[in-house]
This record gives sequence, C-alpha cells and structure tokens, in this order.
Amino acid sequence: MPFETSEEFVVVRNNEGQYSIWPAGTPLPPGWVGEPKQGAREDCLEYIEAVWTDMRPRRLRQATGRSAG
Repeated sequence: MPFETSEEFVVVRNNEGQYSIWPAGTPLPPGWVGEPKQGAREDCLEYIEAVWTDMRPRRLRQATGRSAG
C-alpha cells in the first residue's frame, strides 16, 4: 500500500479547493492536481494547514460570498 510505505508525498488539490496528500511518484487520482509542495508526510500536512484556511468546498464559499482559501 503506497500510503504506508511511502516516505515522500505531494500535496494535491481538487476543483473544490480541498487538499490532501498523495504518495509521490504514483499517478494522481482523477480530479486532483499537484500543488508545489512535496516532502515528508508531516511537512505536507503542515503546508495544508497553512493554506487550507476554509474547509468548505469552493461552491459553498462562493455561494456565501467568500472566495478565500
């Protein structure tokens, strides 16, 4: 399983502005794009915590008038 054995991860984001990590060197799942952060699991999770400030999906943020995040 790539998540248990991988030491290197890449941060990924979907079209709703939601973030996750994905094992580096494996194909990204459909609908996700790579962010400019790659490294150890902890480093990637810290990056996500810093940039993903609004957990609501993009559609909901736009409907309520806030587009940040």
